[in-house]
Amino acid sequence: MGRRLRRALFWLLLVLSILLAAAVSFVAIYIAPTGTGYVAKLMCSGVFVAGLEPERVKREDLRPQWFVSASVDHDARTVTSTLAGMGARTAVHREGLGCTLAIDKSVEELRAAAPTPAPRPPASELPWPKGEGAIGALPAEVDQDKLNAALDFSFGEVDPERPLWTRGVAVAHRGVLIGERYATGVTKDTPLLGWSMTKSVTAAFVGILVHDGALDVMAPAPVPDWRGDERSAITLDQLLRMSSGLEFAEVYGPLSDATAMLFESDDTVALPMAKPLAHAPDTVWSYSSGTSNIISWIVRRAVEQREGSWEAYATFPRRRLFEPLGMRGAVIEPDASGTFVGSSFMYATARDWARFGQLHLQDGVWEGRRLLPEGWVEYVRAATKGAPKGEYGAHWWTNAGAPADVADRRFPSLPTDTFQASGFQGQAVVVIPSRELVVVRLGMTHDRSVYDLDGFVARVLEALPE
Repeated sequence: MGRRLRRALFWLLLVLSILLAAAVSFVAIYIAPTGTGYVAKLMCSGVFVAGLEPERVKREDLRPQWFVSASVDHDARTVTSTLAGMGARTAVHREGLGCTLAIDKSVEELRAAAPTPAPRPPASELPWPKGEGAIGALPAEVDQDKLNAALDFSFGEVDPERPLWTRGVAVAHRGVLIGERYATGVTKDTPLLGWSMTKSVTAAFVGILVHDGALDVMAPAPVPDWRGDERSAITLDQLLRMSSGLEFAEVYGPLSDATAMLFESDDTVALPMAKPLAHAPDTVWSYSSGTSNIISWIVRRAVEQREGSWEAYATFPRRRLFEPLGMRGAVIEPDASGTFVGSSFMYATARDWARFGQLHLQDGVWEGRRLLPEGWVEYVRAATKGAPKGEYGAHWWTNAGAPADVADRRFPSLPTDTFQASGFQGQAVVVIPSRELVVVRLGMTHDRSVYDLDGFVARVLEALPE
């Protein structure tokens, strides 16, 4: 080999080595932490909140992330995840708070910050919604065969390459639980992930504070960082309706706003709150999980100002919503800064999610006590101006239909008064006031195109009296 050729080969190998090192560094710094944060968080919550086996969480919940490893420490109640040894992330479980990624804080610091969890009240054997007793005889007007057929439909797998993995279904009619079904290894006591159904719960927290007189949805959002610039005109109503005009890319993948917010930051509100306006407020409807986390921070600020401590905020969901409704299995999880991830991270049992839907079917009143302001439910399910099919209200999805054609709506088979809390893997709380119906579906459907929620609920309706 000639000297010139050897020198050329040397420089080629050197350049390739530099490029490889740069690529590895780029992956380690910018790509791996997204995947490892996602895996650590979901594995931690799946094991320590939902009580599922790690292998099941890996096989079902984390199927698209099969190449990312996760190590579960049952004694420490932590999960550490890496991608080929890079981008290590650790999630820690804290009783009553679920799992949080330890970003810019140690596991010990997060544990030290957690309030002492209140003991969970014992389960009553009274019928739902007061307790967890078994379902009794069905009302005579309910067609048992058609209801069973609807439940069969909700669990029916049609494509092994694109599994539904329905985990739990609950149906309540006229305040009575008339049907439920669970996948193997899941029971009525298993808390399951709601993803963006959490947004509708965050709206309920706002409603509670409006009822207290602590927030006004029509007033400018109380965000000190926006004072003095054009964002100061944004109202809480516009945030709830996803029409604030704030820039935010609702895209999930490396280097995107949504994943950076949820899995790469100790403070899930910092990124969206710093965003500039992309449009004038109330001119464009644009779905944004970042907006929901800004609202969650506003709730935190209001509670801490009224009650004086983060501990009061940390227990606010349990004290003001979960305990009054008997949602014993409900857990909403905070980020490392202590703000609940109001866009995405709540777990609850199918029966608990049904209780949440029933509260909205009952205009925010529970056992004679008003938890949400009068007219609040009408407010959250009123279609937002600019939503193309009249499909979004105030942190609830709606079924009003397009202004020019009411038949052009999200659920063509369901009444126009239907409204829904929705999670991106097919999680749903569907409320239909005109039929006095609440339907819950929980699962881990990675390809939602294979799940027909409209068809499932339509089949439930066929089992009910007109």
